[in-house]
Amino acid sequence: MSESLLEVKNLKKYYPINKGFFNRAQGFVKAVDDISFSVNKGETFGLVGESGCGKSTTGRALLRLIEPTAGEIWFEEQDITKLSMEEMRKRRREMQIVFQDPYSSLDPRNTVQRILEEPMIVHGVGNAKERRAAVKRLADVVGLAKAHLQRYPHQFSGGQRQRIGIARALALQPKLIVADEPVSALDVSIQSQVINLMQDLQREFGLTYIFIAHDLSVVKHICDRVAVMYLGRIVEITDKNKLYAQPMHPYTQALLSAVPEPNPDIRKERIILQGEVPSPANAPIGCAFNTRCPKVMDVCRNVRPPLLETDSGHLTACHLYDKEPIITRLA
Repeated sequence: MSESLLEVKNLKKYYPINKGFFNRAQGFVKAVDDISFSVNKGETFGLVGESGCGKSTTGRALLRLIEPTAGEIWFEEQDITKLSMEEMRKRRREMQIVFQDPYSSLDPRNTVQRILEEPMIVHGVGNAKERRAAVKRLADVVGLAKAHLQRYPHQFSGGQRQRIGIARALALQPKLIVADEPVSALDVSIQSQVINLMQDLQREFGLTYIFIAHDLSVVKHICDRVAVMYLGRIVEITDKNKLYAQPMHPYTQALLSAVPEPNPDIRKERIILQGEVPSPANAPIGCAFNTRCPKVMDVCRNVRPPLLETDSGHLTACHLYDKEPIITRLA
């Protein structure tokens, strides 16, 4: 049995919609709407879904870069939502993030040497000589030459900048790294290099990743387990092999049907969803997917389906797999 490193319980992040003369909250954008999951030590846990489904908001809330509205985040059996800002700052040594844009996340006024050294200075790690030696090791680990350390971010390609971002995340020897679409801004050939680098580093340092992405082919390559998000909610969680071989939620089935097939001789039936994704400011009652689901039932419009185990290690939030009669649920 794998040991859990991170446990998320009923996490919510709502943004108020302020209107009127007194600028009072008239409603809420439910960016993350009551989600729960766990991440085991040493695994890569994927968060996938369409743009705007709440993936990146979830990643930032886990590190309290934005404050959750409600819920619990247990990291190594400590609820970090209860920590003060100073206590959380110290805890972040063990929880780091790689941002999506490898250019805007790096300070253009600093050299690579300074960028990699800054986290160590902030957290009081080592003296100047030890930090310089650590920076050289980091550069070597991510495939940067010694001469690169005196250059500025604008002098590098996108792939090299992302390597700098990964090196900065590794600077404090964290246990957990949230990778927020780390390869989406890169060319396909560079994507594979960065993904292979991340896997090598995971094996070398025993890292745990939360890998946020919308490219399901990338997720299949790097992740161990995958959670599928839709409109701020998790609709399915399972290991990657089960997800790709036997997706159970209608949204996951539609999502996977859109993944391009590299073999031109294989014909895949595409599931075309009707309608637009509803606004998280006005989410549907019941199942969030009921306005676009090809298998929608009356109960879907009225009752929110819980995330339940539909198969061994396979969690699905869908009324198609209810174990009690639908009439009972509506009564």
